[in-house]
Amino acid sequence: MVGTPIGNLEDITIRALRLLGEVDLIACEDTRHTAKLLQRYGIHKETISYHEHNEAARSVELVMRLEEGAQIALVSDAGTPLISDPGYRLVSLCLERQIPVIPVPGPSAVIAALAVSGLPANEFLFVGFLPSRSVARRKALQGLAKENRTIVLYEAPHRLVETLSDALERLGRRPTVIAREITKLHEEFLRGDLAELLVRVQQRPVRGEITILIGPPSPGAEKLTKLCVAPLPERLEQIMREKQVDRKAALKLAARERGLTKREAYKQLLSGG
Repeated sequence: MVGTPIGNLEDITIRALRLLGEVDLIACEDTRHTAKLLQRYGIHKETISYHEHNEAARSVELVMRLEEGAQIALVSDAGTPLISDPGYRLVSLCLERQIPVIPVPGPSAVIAALAVSGLPANEFLFVGFLPSRSVARRKALQGLAKENRTIVLYEAPHRLVETLSDALERLGRRPTVIAREITKLHEEFLRGDLAELLVRVQQRPVRGEITILIGPPSPGAEKLTKLCVAPLPERLEQIMREKQVDRKAALKLAARERGLTKREAYKQLLSGG
């Protein structure tokens, strides 16, 4: 199991390069993707596809070749095989047939993002990709509502807004980091809380490979979350009654609660937010 770069092709270990050059066959999630890495380092080896759609049949084929004496390296498109990538069937079958499985550690988006997040890292929970369907996703997040460790997950760009919105509703206003395109040219880390980052990605959609890190709840987060998910017009009226202030001052306070500028809150109010 050979870990490969998650972006920058220089993030490859000397051991990984040596073994990729020594094995008889390299099983790849996408042979075209792996070819770029092999070409970069002048490695000329037979490759074969191994992905989620052919994993069951290909695992049997690869085990047969292993039993015949072949040495095979498994790589994913990026990072460590099996971590939200194919490979589990092959490893299980190898162990069942008493074929040694050797880890060759390498890059991981989870660990890289966690290391620079600024969130507690002594304990964390990696949940991979949440369900794509909204009902199942909300149910999964509800199951994490009492989690006090840092939660790490992957998400596709086109579902990011929905996921952040569901997370805010189910988990509360927690400190959060969105890590985008780690080790690549457009690497970016967005920091704030779930409410603030939700507004940011609504205004400026992000692209690329995304890792989301959600920290433990802060004191008073539950109360603040209820205020943030309430409709803005309703919250304005509440502030005006409780604080005895005019609409202008109430809008400023509501904007601060939600991590918005006063102008952004006003636009949201006009749009019926």
